[in-house]
Amino acid sequence: MLHLRLISPADRTDEVVRLIDRTVGTTHLVVLPGAARDPEGDVVMCDVAREAGDEIISRLRALGLDDCGAITAENIDLSLSKHADEAERDAPGEPADAVLWEQLEEATSEESTLSITYVAFITLATMIAACGVVLDNAILIVGAMAVGPEFGPLAGICTAIVQRAPRLALRSLIALLVGFAVAMAVTVGFSWIMSGFDLFTEGKLEGDRPNTGFVYAPDAFSFVVAILAGIAGTLSLTSAKSGALVGVAISVTTVPAAANAAVALSFDDMKQTVGSAEQLALNLFGIVVAGTLTLLAQKALWSTQRTRMHKRT
Repeated sequence: MLHLRLISPADRTDEVVRLIDRTVGTTHLVVLPGAARDPEGDVVMCDVAREAGDEIISRLRALGLDDCGAITAENIDLSLSKHADEAERDAPGEPADAVLWEQLEEATSEESTLSITYVAFITLATMIAACGVVLDNAILIVGAMAVGPEFGPLAGICTAIVQRAPRLALRSLIALLVGFAVAMAVTVGFSWIMSGFDLFTEGKLEGDRPNTGFVYAPDAFSFVVAILAGIAGTLSLTSAKSGALVGVAISVTTVPAAANAAVALSFDDMKQTVGSAEQLALNLFGIVVAGTLTLLAQKALWSTQRTRMHKRT
């Protein structure tokens, strides 16, 4: 369940309480008149089943409560209450299937911001992957995939398309493109340094690489995996299944392809550079398409549940 803490102007509190009272899946309603100081108003608290969370938050925003007051939602890890059990039973659908669109937008916005930390992680991941492709070491490739933060901006683009949020789309696209550009540029320099110490050689890059040769050889399977990973990654975000997201991160050839392109470019191997770039673009495109379609399907599914969210008066 979710715990909602609202700050409401005194003249809107009755309307807020009525909204909560007639929404299926709500319980534990508490009203503290005049308790809020900044902004001034009443504090209204309640618990709501996750399935009803998006509906009630959307209606609270329609009242303008996010402008004149505040809306805060927190996950409840434990709730021992018969009323809470009844609220969860009354709410249509399953908690794991529910999508909190406001929460998703906020999470993807944070994950898709071009920050120093984001650039550092994607650059380190690309450098680790560079070592993996030169050494033909699958363990390093998997490690680099797990470190890479690129799914955040990809999810941001998908969310922005579905929610028609151009600012989020632009922010996510900038983070994705600039992040990979910086990471690849630094990795080219890293490759030159490693070559100077005779740790990276053209012979290793051009030699037989049974474990990592796939990163510069895009095919139909690459696109299929990207589609499946995009679906799984989106579902993991909307259902808060973070463990599944780790699996997605180590299943798609994005960071390794970028790393191979950078190393190949440092040795003027245009065949591998182009092949790796195609692999990278194919995977990014597949994830965005799959993620967007998944969110659209979830939005359509939950729109059919909205008419059941209100109690009969």
